Amino acid sequence: MYFTDAATILFIVTCVLLVILSFSQKKKVHLNYPPGPPCLPIIGNIHIMNLNKPYLTFHELAEKYGSVYSLQMGSQNMVVLCGYKTVKEALVNHADKFSGRPHVPVFRDLFLDHGLIFSNGNNWKAMRRFTLSTLRDFGMGKRKIEDKITEECHSLVKTLKAYKGKPFENTMIMNSAVANIIVSILLGYRFDYDDPKLSRLLTIINDVARISGSPMALLYNAFPSLVRWLPGNHRDVISYREEMHTFIRETFTHQRNNLDVNDQRNFIDVFLVKQKEEKPNPELYFNDTNLTVLVMDLFAAGMETTSTTLRWGILLMMKYPEIQKNVQKEIEKVIGSGEPQLIHRKEMPYTDAVIHEIQRFGNIVPTSVPHATTEDVNFKGFFIPKVSITFLFFIYYIKKEKQPT
Repeated sequence: MYFTDAATILFIVTCVLLVILSFSQKKKVHLNYPPGPPCLPIIGNIHIMNLNKPYLTFHELAEKYGSVYSLQMGSQNMVVLCGYKTVKEALVNHADKFSGRPHVPVFRDLFLDHGLIFSNGNNWKAMRRFTLSTLRDFGMGKRKIEDKITEECHSLVKTLKAYKGKPFENTMIMNSAVANIIVSILLGYRFDYDDPKLSRLLTIINDVARISGSPMALLYNAFPSLVRWLPGNHRDVISYREEMHTFIRETFTHQRNNLDVNDQRNFIDVFLVKQKEEKPNPELYFNDTNLTVLVMDLFAAGMETTSTTLRWGILLMMKYPEIQKNVQKEIEKVIGSGEPQLIHRKEMPYTDAVIHEIQRFGNIVPTSVPHATTEDVNFKGFFIPKVSITFLFFIYYIKKEKQPT
C-alpha cells in the first residue's frame, strides 16, 4: 500500500513538474516577434494585469515596450497595438490582415460566432455587406434618420422636463432614447421609456457589458476549460443570451408570419426576404441564428456606447459650466430656436470640438473590440503570426481629475 501511494504521489509530482516545465520553456516564435514582459509558468502575464482596468496595464507596458508588444494570458498569446498612428496603419494599410476575430470564450458564449461583431470569414463579409446596405436603405447617414432622432429628442426632453429640476437617475432614460433609434430601424416601432420589456432588455445589455469586462471574465478567457465550471458572474452570460434571443426570435417569428415581400417595413423584414431568396448551399448565411445575433449586435452596439457618451457629456457640462455656456451661445447663434441638423456642424466648430473632447475624455472603449490576424503579418518591423489575438489600444487615457483641454 505504501509503495502504491508513494508511486502515485511521485507520478502526480512528475506530471505537475512536466506541465510547469512545458509552460516555462520559451515558445518558439519568430525572431522579430514583438517584445513583451517576462512570463510566469501557466499564468503567463496575468499577475501584472490590472484585472479591473486592464487598459491601464496596456498603457504602462506601451511606455516601456513601444507601440507594438506582446503578452501572454494563460496559454494565449496576444499582441497589443497602441497609439493612433499605429492602429490607423494596421486598420488602413493592412485592413484585411487584421480583420479577423479571435475566439474569446465569453464572446463566443454570447454571439456563437454568428452575426456581425464576432463572426469571421465569409459569414462576416455577408453580414457586413447586408447590414451596411440595409441600414443605408433605411436612412442611416441621411435626412431620414435625422428626422427619427429629432422625434426621439422631443420625447426625451419631455421626459426630462417632467422631473422639474429635481435630481434623477438618467441611465435608463438615456439608454431608452438611444435604443429607440436603432429599434425603429430593426423592428419598425419604438418603446415607451417605462416599457418593462425595454427596461429588461437594457438591463441585460448593461449587465453583459459589465460582466464582459470583469476580472472573472478575463480569467475565463485565459483558462476557459478550468474557469468555466467555477462560480462567478461569467456563468450568467448564457442565461442572459437566451433571454435576449427568446425576445428576438419571438419578434421575427411574428414578422415572418405577416411578411409582405412587397412591403419591407424594417431591417428584420429585409433579412427574412433575403432568407427566402437565398439559394440552397453548404453555407446558408441568412439563417435564424445569424438574424438573432445580428439584431442583438446592432441593438447593443447601437445603444451602449452612444448613451454612455451622452451621459459623459451631461456630466462634463455640469462640471465645467463655462464650457457649457460657450456651447449654448454657439447653439443659439447658429440654430436659434430651430432643430439641430447635420448641416449645422460646419458652422459650429466649438461645439464640434467639445463633442470630440467628450469622446476622448470619456474613453468609452479603450481597448476596442479584439481583432485577430487572418494571415502572417510583417508590421512595423515585427512578425505577427496568423490568428494572434490583437488588442487595438489608443493611448489617450487621461486621468479623470485632469481638466479637459
